[in-house]
Amino acid sequence: MDLRQALRQRVLVADGAMGTLLYGNYGIASAFENLNLTHPDTILRVHQSYISAGADVIQTNTYAANRLKLARYDLEDQVTAINQAAVHLAVKARQTADHPVYILGTIGGLAGDTDQGIQRASQTEIQASLTEQLTALLATNQLDGILLETYYDLPELLAALKLVKQATSLPVIANVSMLAAGVLRDGTSFASAIRQLAAAGADVVGTNCRLGPYYLAESFKHLAVPATIQLAVYPNAGLPGTDAAGDVVYDGEPSYFQSYAERFRQLGLSLIGGCCGTTPLHTAATVRGLSSRDLVSRHVSQHPRTTAPLTPTSSQHPFLTKVITQKTALVELDPPRNFETDKFFRGAARLKAAGVDGITLSDNSLAEVRIANTTVAAQLKLNYGINPIVHLTTRDHNLIGLQSEIMGLHSLGIEDILAVTGDPAKLGDFPGATSVGDVRSVELIKLIKSFNSGIGPTGKSLKQTCDFRVAAAFNPNAPRTTISTKGIERKLSYGCDYLITQPVFDLANVTKLATALAASDLHVPVFVGVMPLVSRRNAEFLHHEVHGIRLPQALRDRMAQAELDGNERAVGIQIAKELIDGICTGFNGVHIVTPFNRYRTVIELVNYVHQKNLTATA
Repeated sequence: MDLRQALRQRVLVADGAMGTLLYGNYGIASAFENLNLTHPDTILRVHQSYISAGADVIQTNTYAANRLKLARYDLEDQVTAINQAAVHLAVKARQTADHPVYILGTIGGLAGDTDQGIQRASQTEIQASLTEQLTALLATNQLDGILLETYYDLPELLAALKLVKQATSLPVIANVSMLAAGVLRDGTSFASAIRQLAAAGADVVGTNCRLGPYYLAESFKHLAVPATIQLAVYPNAGLPGTDAAGDVVYDGEPSYFQSYAERFRQLGLSLIGGCCGTTPLHTAATVRGLSSRDLVSRHVSQHPRTTAPLTPTSSQHPFLTKVITQKTALVELDPPRNFETDKFFRGAARLKAAGVDGITLSDNSLAEVRIANTTVAAQLKLNYGINPIVHLTTRDHNLIGLQSEIMGLHSLGIEDILAVTGDPAKLGDFPGATSVGDVRSVELIKLIKSFNSGIGPTGKSLKQTCDFRVAAAFNPNAPRTTISTKGIERKLSYGCDYLITQPVFDLANVTKLATALAASDLHVPVFVGVMPLVSRRNAEFLHHEVHGIRLPQALRDRMAQAELDGNERAVGIQIAKELIDGICTGFNGVHIVTPFNRYRTVIELVNYVHQKNLTATA
């Protein structure tokens, strides 16, 4: 009988992890899928061990055998060879079985991958990659079905399912992956995902990876979906840990899987397998744990657990409201580099008294170590009544740290963030330090804004909605004749609320930016950067040594003459005022960078910006 008939008649046991055995038992830690070509006997032994353990269903060693992932190892031209070799090895293993065995061609998800190349791939490239792999698998004419597994992104899985259904009539098992029990990371309930996948044509729908038996059983326990939908589960062997060498390990015992096998059957599942950390011992334990292979009719809960949706709030910081109609000044301060903080806070207090519209706090600018800007921000807000705009870099924080920082900022009532990559670590105090870069700055924007729905990135309810306003950085100083707005458009599409530019010293670049925004019909608040020069040496340093900044020769000549005349500060302020004049012809927002903690200079410029409002109304 074929796989569809078998699934309608009895509970089937699927195999477990491939990578766990290859890494743990065989000491192989490379492109596992390439082993189909280089070490076929090893892959064959893994399949045979699962079959000997009692697996009714095995999957091909093709989880990451697509062009985008194989490109990491310069194997992108081996897609067809790797996938077809995998199928032939699974078929060869089945020939030694003493019971019917079904083979699934496995295709893994991409959206959860942290590889920068994959993150930057377009939807067209992702679909082309999937189509190429699927075509290679189907060309063997030896598969019993297709397994789509480890998809954290439901739209990606639905798109993949559509492509597979268009290409073949084979049965399809579609597995989503959850970061928390019962909910996908975008907040979609597991039940809703199951219903959508079944409606889209999946023969069996379920979940795999990330969570162990307990949490996956809880996810199925209150699953309010039609009883006609066939379900699958592939749990991990518990939560991972690390050994003395720092390698990821799982210590979930096979006996634990044995205790859950019958529970999964009683919950109405048709296909029970294993994922990360599982071995043939776990498969054998699952077989032993089933008291029967008879299918159990599910009773849909009449009172499924639900979480009332939170209504996102939407408000604007006063400076974002003001900048629409009035000249508005933000000031950037670098947090102190030591524990003598009195001067810093005195300066901030004076800026507040001068009526500054907001203070932005850099995040270890130039990769130089400073007091954490979140700590300084909290003191400014709580002790001085200043609402800060906190820079948050992808350089210093992995995904865990970023989310923790975001939650911490909300708990402090700080809702304005500038999302930036950050200066490379090699520029600063510790050039050997690692720049993290789990996400790009545009993805950080999207991550921050996701908190406004009251749903965290794992899909869990935060019990509150946030109200983050997110700024994006933009450099109008790049050496080009025109300014492209593609980067701005992308940042806006990810949820950016306003722009803060790097300091400009050439008004021609300001004009180009205004023209480009107008031509693209982009309406977004912009705060154009101004950095007052303090000396000729300061001007030369900025011009020659700071990436992304170039000073016109005329400005450098003026500062050189000012050095001779002994009035560098006055000339630097005058140049800044001239730049503010030019900026204010096309923009209402000015972002003033404080040079060397010289607050008197900055306060003079803040007053100059505000005077323009008085002049306009006179």
